[in-house]
Amino acid sequence: MDNYTYILRCADGTLYTGWTNDLAHRVAVHQAGRGGKYTRARLPVELVYYETFETKREAMRREWEIKQLSREEKQKLIKK
Repeated sequence: MDNYTYILRCADGTLYTGWTNDLAHRVAVHQAGRGGKYTRARLPVELVYYETFETKREAMRREWEIKQLSREEKQKLIKK
């Protein structure tokens, strides 16, 4: 099973980073307003970036790393 770290762009232009083992389902859950308190208030969201990992631990570690980046660094990552 693949694990993903992803970045969503919210309607207000902010970025949200998370991880999941079912990317399509998780994005759909966010779009439906059930994905998390942060995105619920900022719909709609758009998937703008993701990475794939073999383990949950790797995906969670990468989520933490991305959350430590500045907005500018995240924008550069998205544009790659």
